[in-house]
Order: sequence, then structure tokens, then C-alpha cells
Amino acid sequence: MAALAVLLFKNEAAKHAALFFAVVELGLALYFLAGFVPDASVQYAVDVPWIAQIGVYFSAGIDGISMVMVLLTTVLVPLIILTTYKHEYKNAKAFYALILFMQAGLLVVFTALDGFLFYVGWEAALIPIYFICALWGGENRIRINIKFFIYTFAGSLFMLLGIIYLYLQTPDKLYDIHKFYELSLSLTQQSWVFWAFFIAFAIKMPIFPFHTWQPDTYTEAPSAGTMMLSGIMLKMGIYGVIRWLIPNAPAGFLQWQTLVIILSVIGIVYASLIAFNQKDGKRLVAYSSIAHVGLIAAGIFAWTTQGVQGAMIQMLSHGINVVGMFFIWDIISRRLNTRDISQMGGIAKVAPNFSIAFLIIVLGTVALPLTNGFVGEFLLLKGVFNYNIWVAAVAGLTIIFGAVYMLRMYKNVMQGETNELTAVFADISGSEKLVLAIICVLIIGIGVYPQPILHISEAAVTNLVDTVSAKFNNSGF
Repeated sequence: MAALAVLLFKNEAAKHAALFFAVVELGLALYFLAGFVPDASVQYAVDVPWIAQIGVYFSAGIDGISMVMVLLTTVLVPLIILTTYKHEYKNAKAFYALILFMQAGLLVVFTALDGFLFYVGWEAALIPIYFICALWGGENRIRINIKFFIYTFAGSLFMLLGIIYLYLQTPDKLYDIHKFYELSLSLTQQSWVFWAFFIAFAIKMPIFPFHTWQPDTYTEAPSAGTMMLSGIMLKMGIYGVIRWLIPNAPAGFLQWQTLVIILSVIGIVYASLIAFNQKDGKRLVAYSSIAHVGLIAAGIFAWTTQGVQGAMIQMLSHGINVVGMFFIWDIISRRLNTRDISQMGGIAKVAPNFSIAFLIIVLGTVALPLTNGFVGEFLLLKGVFNYNIWVAAVAGLTIIFGAVYMLRMYKNVMQGETNELTAVFADISGSEKLVLAIICVLIIGIGVYPQPILHISEAAVTNLVDTVSAKFNNSGF
């Protein structure tokens, strides 16, 4: 409804309307959070017939896992809209309507308890970002966007096949996720279900070697589109693994667990090494995101309470940090008309507020203690350590490598002497200062006191991990 309402406004007023509706969404999320009981139950449930003839219900609800994702989405979307305030978009009302439409799809994905509804939300989030990238992206947007769409849509079809197969196995022919959980499938059946879901989720995250669409898409997309993709949309894949893949195919998960962890760790090292050689700042952040998501995937597939809890808080932290980092490069690109790191230097001397915000975001990204990145990465590594100490040692390289290339990037951009290009760099002001201030407060606040976030998801994560682990023990596979 909000997306349609924005279309009624003229272009300049559309962004204010979009921000208003996004803040209202955040207010509703905080209202739900205020009444939320952090146990393992599903709350605020809705379950009404939709296409009852084929067992489809509009069934949605929020538990601790969903609550974190709802907060992630509703906190970041207003910030992302604020980052656009110094941009001018042709047909702006369509641009902002697509952002809100995408937000609606994301919230459906994170709250759906019906497989068909989950798929509808999944596709509903894909369609607007396709048009955002195709209409407002860079020079090569058409070619790159087609590749992005083919990758993600093909993955979605595999997932749809998996959902339909599970539906056909239920005695009552329902798409209810709890009916899916109760199924007793053979190892072969679970293996096929595992891959049907995994391909879709691995592309969305992305995990090596399903990642090739990501760097080009992130680079060519308009900054707000890149933030929506990296800050929220990739979390759809991570959430899908936790909620829909492992619980529905526990034996298949056990069969392919080691392979996926190896692929995740390869992605960490591979993306980090490529990030070292990037001259385009936005592209460097894109490869950094692949490395961080690789660690999240490894922590989840280790399947311990610590690992999954680490994934929950790291999804929130990564979303905040990566939106901040892409906004930093959006500001640099608008002022200098380039993202080439080698052409920069000395910006800290002429833009002290910008340099402080940039540094805080970098420190959160490299997981410095007392920043938000540290909490999640520590728990993730602990989960992987419980799986295999050597795998954890290699996975930990993401922290070391990330610190090297991120701090080197900061030094090359901000330190040294100014040149003809950077000497006139203007410091942040207005909406830029507001967005970066909020992001910096979140980075430090979550880093210093992460317990409230961890408490939201703890009971739901523990219950899910224990339930699936019991399936492992009783499966006989």
C-alpha cells in the first residue's frame, strides 16, 4: 500500500513520502518488539485461507529469528532512503515506490510460515531490484542486470521445485512449514530437497562459486540499490538456510555439510585475495561482502547454537556496516566523480567529520573489539571451531585479510597529502551527517552491549538447533 501511495506524489515529494512510510514501518516493528516475548514461540501470527483449494494460506508470524530480520529491514530502509536525498532521479516516484515494494517482499520472506507465501515474497523482492538496477544503474547495467536476473531467477525455480515436492509429501497437501518439518523423507529425497533449496540460497548470499553475478551487480547498481542488495537482500539466502533448508532436509544437510563449509571457506580466501587488488572502492567493498558472508555460511553449517546466534547478530551488523561503507563510497563518488582509490589521498585534512565516520565504519567492518562486527564474527568462529579447528583457522583469515585491505584502503583515501582532486572535498552535512551518525551509533552501541539483540533470538535459535540436532540423532542415516 505504501509503495502505491508514493506513486501519487510528485517526484520531489515522493522521497519525503517514502521516508515517512519507511519510518512508520520502523515504528510498527518497534511496537511489535515492545510486546515481543523472547521465547521460542511464534507471535503475531496470521493464518487465513488464500488459495485454499491447493492448500495455500496467508500464514505468517514472528519468532526470535524473524524478529531480528524484521528489525534489520525496517531500520535499514529509512537509512537507505535518506542516503538518496542528495541524488536526483528521473521518475523518482517510481524509484521510491520500488524500494518500498521490495521492502514488502523482504518482510514477507522473513515472516512467512507457508512455503508458497515464502516463494511469492522471494520473487516479489527480486522484481523491484531488477528494475531499480536496470533503470537507474551504470553504463553496463543492462548486460549485468540480465546476468543477475538469470542467476537469481534460475535459483528461485529450483527452490520452487523443492517447495512443491515437500507439499506433495504432506498428508494434507499443505505448504505449512511445520508440516514440512514433520516429514520423514529418505536420504535420497532429503539430498534432492537440500540441493533444490541450497542452489537458490547460495546464489542469493552468494557462496563461492555461485558469486559471479555479485561484484558487477553491486558496482553497476545505483547506490541505494546496492545497499538494498547487500544490506538486506543477501540475508534472504542466509535466513532461508536457517529456516527452510536445514530443518527440512537434515539428513541431506549432514551429507553435504563438509562440502558447503569448504566452499564457504574457499570463498572467504578467494574474495579477500581479490579485494587486495581492487582499485575501485565500491568493487572492493563488494568482494569484502563475499568474504564476510562466507564466514556467516560456515558458522551456520557448523550448526551449533553459537554459530547460528553469531549468524543472527552478524546479519544485522553486516547490514549496518555494508550500508555505511557503500554510502561512504557514494559520497566520495558524487564529490570526486571517481571511485579510483589511487587518485585519492588527504581527505581527512579537509573533511574531519567524514574521516571519523569512515574510520568507525571500517573498524566495525574489520571486527575491532567493542564494535558490532566483533561479536558476530567471534561467535561464528567459535561455532566453526567446534566443528573443526583447522577450518576455523582458515576461516579466521577473513578477519586478518579484511583488516589489511580495509585499513590500507582507508589510509590511501584519507591519509597523506591532498591533491588537486581531493583538496576541494567538502565535509558531510545534512542528511549525510544524520545517516552516518546513526550508523556509527549502531556500530558502537551493538558492539559495547550486544545482549539485547542476542536475547531476542536466543530461545528460538536454541530450540531450532536442538530440534534439528535431535533429527540428526534419530534419523538413522
